This record gives sequence, structure tokens and C-alpha cells, in this order.
Amino acid sequence: MRRRSVVMLAAALVIVLGGYVAVPYARAVSLIIRAANMGGPTAQKLAALQTHPVTIADPHVVSTRHGDVSAQFYTPDDFSRTVLLIPGIHSAGIEEPRLRALARELAATGVNVMTMALPDFQRYRISPDATDTIEDTVLWLARQPRWAPDGRIGVLGVSFAGGLAVAAASRPSMRDTLAYVVSFGGHGDLQRVMRYLATGEEATVEGLVNPPPHDYGVAVVLYGLADRGVVPQEQVAALRQGVETFLLGSQQSMVDQAKANLTYKEAREFETTLPEPSRTYMKYVNDRATRKLGAVLEHHLQQLGADDPALSADLATEVPSMPIYLMHGDEDNVIPAAESAMLYRYLQSKGADVHLLLTRVVTHAEVNKTAAATEGLKLIAFWAGILRR
Repeated sequence: MRRRSVVMLAAALVIVLGGYVAVPYARAVSLIIRAANMGGPTAQKLAALQTHPVTIADPHVVSTRHGDVSAQFYTPDDFSRTVLLIPGIHSAGIEEPRLRALARELAATGVNVMTMALPDFQRYRISPDATDTIEDTVLWLARQPRWAPDGRIGVLGVSFAGGLAVAAASRPSMRDTLAYVVSFGGHGDLQRVMRYLATGEEATVEGLVNPPPHDYGVAVVLYGLADRGVVPQEQVAALRQGVETFLLGSQQSMVDQAKANLTYKEAREFETTLPEPSRTYMKYVNDRATRKLGAVLEHHLQQLGADDPALSADLATEVPSMPIYLMHGDEDNVIPAAESAMLYRYLQSKGADVHLLLTRVVTHAEVNKTAAATEGLKLIAFWAGILRR
């Protein structure tokens, strides 16, 4: 009943508001209905009113200062803006099923979408090269008259790509090339997030609760620190292979639990082949013993290089000149919602055009279909603001 009521109320708003205001709201309603799979004939009919046929092109390559990156277009029959969609840390890159689904839904709403995978993220690394790659790709795409007639595009970064997208947006080259930036579950300060993943400690923001960190994020930190003194150098490659196996299982669990279980079993078996201390650390990973593993990693966090200004929007020397949209699940346990809340306050204090939505409709870069109707209305209004750009 709650889902039906939010759809009907949104439909009424679209009818009453009319014209310029109604169109982005209608597109936002359509997007949310399809992305959240909100059921019922009325909802589906409403969504169909703002659904475009989409052509998915073959993957192509964009050249950047750090090498070629894979990209792919999802193009509706009519569009007014192109958006660069960047996934978070995932080995599948642009082939990741949830990314492909989001790209299709955005394109069906009348947004031309180009997905682009950060090579660092596919290798479970976060480095300044990733921010450079975002900058180079934005500049390339904004110079394509077919995709950016006015020389500007939007960017939507998911998870850590969201934080890096805002950091890249502060660079001088982005001033006249970005129409807006959306950070979906992104970070403000990478060093602070790394500490949270290792210790569970995060800055306190009124109205928000910081949950215990997710095992996926802690495993990624171990992967990044493996060659920084956590284990002897001769054990690094094998430990990383084991962690990669576990992370692959975590990725598979989002789409195929049976397949994920087989991969988790492989990670367990691999654990027994490792020498100490790698065997113990791999056991922590397999047991999802985040506190025990975090206690080991805490002493090595400074080796990550997470304090580089290129990796954190609140360390950038300039403030983005384009509108910034920060959306975060308020129970996110990979990157806490406090990150977006604090980034919002920071950017606002610097005079930026910044918008914040903390919501139960999403978790970490995913839709929570059990959220209340009022949460859905907030999400619709948030996306309507973006789609108007």
C-alpha cells in the first residue's frame, strides 16, 4: 500500500504542476518505479509514459594519461544530456550486472549514458590515477559534439567513484565541462573512511548512526595493504589471490548466491594453503571477522596514501563550480552516510551549489525496496532536480 500511495501521489504532482516542472518529475517517477521495481499496473503504466527505447553500443576505448579505459554507450532515441556513469570497486567493471541495469534505466529515462570503468578499481586499488582518469574521460566526452552539443556533460559516480568524481570536479579544467556531479554513496575524506573500515570509528553526525563496517570494504583495505608490510613480501601475491577469490564471491552473491557459495568454498580451501601470517588474515576474511582484521590493518593505514588531496573532495584546493548532488543510504556500512553529510556541510560553507539526500530508499549504491512512501517522494524530488539540468 505504501508503494502504491507514493506512486499515486507522485502522479498527482506531475499532473498538477504541469509544463517545465512536470517533465523532470515524470521522468524521475518513471526512473524510481523501474529501478525499485515498484509493482502494480498503475505504476507500470506511469513509468511507461516516460520510457525511451535504448540502443546499447559495443564497448569502446577512451585514451587517458594512464592508459586506455573501457567504456560503453546506452543511448535513448532522444536525449538532452549525456552522463558519465562510473562504478565503484568491482572487478567486472562496465560488465557488472547492477551497473548495466542502472545504465539502461537512466537511458530509458531520456539520458544518454556512457559507462566507464576505472582500471584501478577493477584491481581493488584507489590511487590519484583514478581521479586523473575521470578528468581525462570527462574532457574527452565533453568534446564530442554528438554527445555534448553544449560542451558539458553530467557525471554520476557510485561508491568511491562518487567521492573521486567530486574531487575531480574541483579541478580548473572541469569548470566549463560539467553540468552537474552526482555522488551515490561516495566519500568526502578517503583517509577517514579507511580508518572507519579498519576501526569502525567515524565522525559523529546528529541523526545518523554509524554501523559496523562491511567485510567487503575491510577485505579491500587488506588487499591494498598486503605489500605494505602486513605480510612478508613473498606472501603478498598468494594472499591477494585469496582475497580476490573472497571478493569475487561477494560480488556474485548479489546476482547468484549458489555460484557465490562455490566461490566462498574455494576461498576457504585456499586459506589452508597459505603460510602464516597470511593464513590467519585470510581466515579473518573468510570468517568476516572485521574487528580482528581491522586491528591488524589499523597500524598500516598511513601506508595507503589515502591522504593525497586528489582522493578527497574536502582536501581539494578549489570548490566545484557546478551543482553537486550527494545521495547516501543512511545505514551504509561501506562508506558511512556521515561522509556525505560532512561533505555537504563543507561544500556549503564554501559557497558551492550542493544538494543532499540521506535516505532509507538506498543502502550502499542499491535500492531498498522496503522503505516508506515518504522516502520515495524525497528520492523522486531529488532526481527531478538532477534531470532538469
